[in-house]
Amino acid sequence: MLRLSRKAILALEAVVDIACNARPEPVQSREIMRRQGVPDRYLEQVMQALVRQGVLKGVRGPRGGYRLAKERRRITAGEIVRIVAELEVADEPPLAGTSPIGEKIVRPAIERVHLDLLRQLDAISIEDLCVDAEKQGLAEPGAPRVDFAI
Repeated sequence: MLRLSRKAILALEAVVDIACNARPEPVQSREIMRRQGVPDRYLEQVMQALVRQGVLKGVRGPRGGYRLAKERRRITAGEIVRIVAELEVADEPPLAGTSPIGEKIVRPAIERVHLDLLRQLDAISIEDLCVDAEKQGLAEPGAPRVDFAI
């Protein structure tokens, strides 16, 4: 089974957590770690990449944390997975020489499957995931819904 990386899943969980638990003040990373059970060393690298790419906005200070940088209906799961994939490619050593079958047959087939997966993820917005989380009672109770708006 083709699986998303741990970092990609972590990034999706963190963005959905922020979107579902948005309040007037930013969501702190320690709140996300508490709710999601994620170690800080993984979370901060992913969060900074999402800030650099304009998905999240980092807020500094003692009450700082993260907010969505745009409306949750305008952020897709595919966008988040692509951002994390860029992080992982930078950490990955270059692929050693492959056979002609690998280059001409296997790699293109895998790339087609990968593109199909990304297209499906592009059809899922953070709004969709938040609605599912709210239906299942996974958004923090009593948290007023705040969304980015111009």
